[in-house]
Amino acid sequence: MKRILPIIFILSFLLGFSQSDTAAFQRGEFLKFKIQYGLLNAGFATVSIEQKKEENDPVLHAIGKGWTTGMVGFLFSVDDTYETYFTENSLQPKHFVRKLNEGGWTQDKEIFFDFREHQAKVVNHKKKTEKSYFIQNDIQDMLSSFYYMRSVDFSALKDNDSISINIFFDEKMNPFKLIIMGRETLKTKFGKIETIKIRPLVQKGRVFKDEENVTLWITDDLNKIPVKIKASLVVGSAKAELVEYNGLVHPFP
Repeated sequence: MKRILPIIFILSFLLGFSQSDTAAFQRGEFLKFKIQYGLLNAGFATVSIEQKKEENDPVLHAIGKGWTTGMVGFLFSVDDTYETYFTENSLQPKHFVRKLNEGGWTQDKEIFFDFREHQAKVVNHKKKTEKSYFIQNDIQDMLSSFYYMRSVDFSALKDNDSISINIFFDEKMNPFKLIIMGRETLKTKFGKIETIKIRPLVQKGRVFKDEENVTLWITDDLNKIPVKIKASLVVGSAKAELVEYNGLVHPFP
C-alpha cells in the first residue's frame, strides 16, 4: 500500500473554479481527517493556515501533514509534509514545499513560482538539482488549489457540469477535470451535513482502478471544506473523513 495515505490526503486539494467575493478561510483555521484503508484505521491528515509577510505582500502559509498510525504505521510508516505560501488577494502560489517519507522512500523538493517570467523553479534537495519549467498564469500547486477551490461560488454550477484546473507537480503541469455529481445530505460525526458531491477524474493505472474511482464531498456552505473522500484503488479501497476542525470563518455545521 505504498503512498496510499498521501494520495488520499492530496485528493482533498484537487479543485478550482471561478472566484467568489466571500472569504471562506482565515488565519488560524485547522482541519483534521481520519484515513481508513479497508477496515483498518490507517492514519491522519491535517491542514492549517497562518499569515506571513513576504516582500511586503500579504502571504498565507498553509501546512498539510499526513502520517500512518497503529498496525498500518508499523507495517508501512508514512510521514509527509506539504507547505504552500500563496498570495492572499490573487491566491497564486509563490513557494511550495514537499517533504515525504513513505516506507523509507523519501522526497525533499521546493518549487518557487515566478508568474512574471512564467517559470517554476524546482529545487530537488535529495538529488541536489535545480531546474526551471514553463507555467501558465492559472497554475496552482497541490495545496494552494485547496484554498483556491474554497474561494469559489458554486451556486452557478449544476449537475454534470465539468471544470478543469492545472496543478503543477512532478515537474509538469497536470490538467484535472472535475464533474459535479449533485447535492447530497451526508451523515457525519457532526450531524447531517448538506454537501456537494464531486468526482475528480484521476489517472488510471498504477494506483487507481480507473479514472472515475474517486469521489469527494465538500460542504455546501460558505466554508466549502471536504468532509469525506472515497477511492477504489488497484489494491483495496481507502476513505478519509473530517474528524476535527477549528478556526472556521463561518458557522459549521
